[in-house]
Amino acid sequence: MPASRPDAPPEPPVLVLFRNDLRLADNAALNAAVKTGRPVLPVFVFDDGADGGRPPGGARRWWLHHALERLCASLSERGAGLILRRGPTLATVLSLLDDTKANAVFWNRRYDPAGISADSALKTALRDRAVEATSFDGQLLHEPSRLTTTTGGPYKVYSPFWRALVSSGEPRAPVAAPKAIRPLHEAVASDTLEAWSLLPTAPDWAGGLRDTWTPGEAGARQRLADFLDARLERYAESRDRPAEAVTSRLSPHLAHGEITPFQIWHALARPDIEAGARDLEKFRKEIAWREFSYHLLFHNRDLASKNVNRDFDDFAWRPDAGLVAAWQQGRTGYPIVDAGMRQLWRTGWMHNRVRMVAASFLTKHLLQHWREGEAWFWDTLVDADPASNPASWQWVAGSGADAAPYFRIFNPVLQGEKFDPDGVYVRKFVPELARLPDRYIHKPWEAPADVLSHAGVKLGTTYPVTIVEHRKARTAALAAYDAMKGTR
Repeated sequence: MPASRPDAPPEPPVLVLFRNDLRLADNAALNAAVKTGRPVLPVFVFDDGADGGRPPGGARRWWLHHALERLCASLSERGAGLILRRGPTLATVLSLLDDTKANAVFWNRRYDPAGISADSALKTALRDRAVEATSFDGQLLHEPSRLTTTTGGPYKVYSPFWRALVSSGEPRAPVAAPKAIRPLHEAVASDTLEAWSLLPTAPDWAGGLRDTWTPGEAGARQRLADFLDARLERYAESRDRPAEAVTSRLSPHLAHGEITPFQIWHALARPDIEAGARDLEKFRKEIAWREFSYHLLFHNRDLASKNVNRDFDDFAWRPDAGLVAAWQQGRTGYPIVDAGMRQLWRTGWMHNRVRMVAASFLTKHLLQHWREGEAWFWDTLVDADPASNPASWQWVAGSGADAAPYFRIFNPVLQGEKFDPDGVYVRKFVPELARLPDRYIHKPWEAPADVLSHAGVKLGTTYPVTIVEHRKARTAALAAYDAMKGTR
């Protein structure tokens, strides 16, 4: 009787690292791993700032918890699980190699400086161990180092960047999600999501987030479908009106990698879309602004902490914790600013036009450093992004690349009257002013006493008086700007 053949050794798995790419569709690393035919072990590595990056703020931690729940469910439907590990990328992956005997690690590239450094170190260490290490394009239509000016340098102005982007060729087509994933049957130790304590405890401030958002890949697909079906055709005309549900609100899904710009770009080419060329271009330019922000971050590692325009190192900011707190709480006395800040606190998001008004108010009316606002947005926005957040704050403050001129100081009253003419947005988020007539909704201090009384408004009691007067604040801001120029 012939001797029985020994069992063949198990095939080593491919580790697929998830970070800010919480999706199955258009996931190049996952798709490549599945195509090897070997067992695939999906892993979410939560470095939580251990690699030198910024730990996520409270709103993004809330989102991350729910996005990971949904990613785990989606993987399970295709036969695989999700291993959760917390810690520095390199140490975490090396530990997993010891646990699983994997001989290949795939991931999608990150584009923030800390992520780039961590992944470069990982690739070197893996190859030193003769472990296959392969990275794939991630969350951008272009690699930040690819587009250069005619002199070979980075772009510092958006318009030529946009022209270079659209002339560089049509973005690649998105890749479908794998229908099945060959799992690793051996047990691998995993953290529990609850142990990471990503959700708020007491007080539970996330009620408005739960009412507003559906984290996860399916939620992203639905957002995109709703936008294309009902909103895009009015985008160019109405996108600056905060009371109208015209914007896509895809930004938090992009920030967490639940959808890619490739998927969005190609969806815009659907033949059944009822939108004009102007609507399509306007929206594509918004996608490209995010690309430009990462281009800036790639070439300015300290974008969140240092002025791109170093002249602003001499700007005479006037730190005042009380003014910052009033702005954060939406108690400045300027209704459009307060509505935006309250929308942010309630929903984890703010309409982009109002973001610009609120940021201008903090930096130019109150003369508070843009870093104060950038840090608050980082903690409270569900779409807080390491590139878009600081790039946009520096743009408004005047210290960034292709920045708005410092002397462009938004008048919050005129901005409110122009973009929220009927006061619908203000009434929603500042309900104590809801009964004021339209003519006073953006300037309640001009309302006669009997009108205020009839509306139930008592300035200084039910609604704050203005913490600065617009004309005086504008004069002070311009004087500070002139003084800064005089030091150079």
